[in-house]
Amino acid sequence: MKACAKTDIGAKRNTNQDYVFCSMQSVGSLPNLFIVADGMGGHKAGDFASRYTVESFLESVRNSKEENPISIIEEGIKAANLSLIEKSYESIDREGMGTTLVVATLIGSSIYIANVGDSRLYLVNNEIQQITRDHSLVEEMINLGEIDRKNARTHEKKNIITRAIGADADVVPDFFEAEYSRGDIILMCSDGLSNMIEDEDIKLIINEGTELSDIVQKLIDTANENGGKDNISVVLVEPDDDEVNLC
Repeated sequence: MKACAKTDIGAKRNTNQDYVFCSMQSVGSLPNLFIVADGMGGHKAGDFASRYTVESFLESVRNSKEENPISIIEEGIKAANLSLIEKSYESIDREGMGTTLVVATLIGSSIYIANVGDSRLYLVNNEIQQITRDHSLVEEMINLGEIDRKNARTHEKKNIITRAIGADADVVPDFFEAEYSRGDIILMCSDGLSNMIEDEDIKLIINEGTELSDIVQKLIDTANENGGKDNISVVLVEPDDDEVNLC
């Protein structure tokens, strides 16, 4: 297995409110763990929200007595959500803070995934497939037939998310299980990447690259060249490579 993760402030923002975690070593009962969080809130609150949520989630996973990976992840998300809500009461500067969260672990040939918000997980080979579903206003509009997916990328309300960690005590993550094959690449990202690069162009960049670190940098550079309107976070995992390497 190979993996590489990087987060970038982007071309327009003054702070980076994204946070990534990437481990090919076991975390609690999970054999590996990959996370992208995209914080929201004031100048410091979004930064705090993403980092604190990931740290709280990791603490729960390390202490979990559950055995099923989805149960471990669900327990962690709920614990992190309540912890973040409690923290939001401590300071007026953190009132209303929240974060997206996409989490994945690989066991055998399966990927176990959970997401809240609009940070994504894709499976990339000769095609590119978005496994997660965005919790966003424009996604709801697409489902209702009010707009098409192409126009959703530039819609004025594309940044409005309908679920987030810290927004509601009864957070409802979506869970997915996907199978990967040799040669597949797993991409996890914040919307700072997916809003700046078309999916087909993401696929081309990944398939044209060789080293994961170079591909990650190329994705970030392209997002910035296309406007870099938000923080950009990328995690790439090559599951079936014979080497073990974390960039």
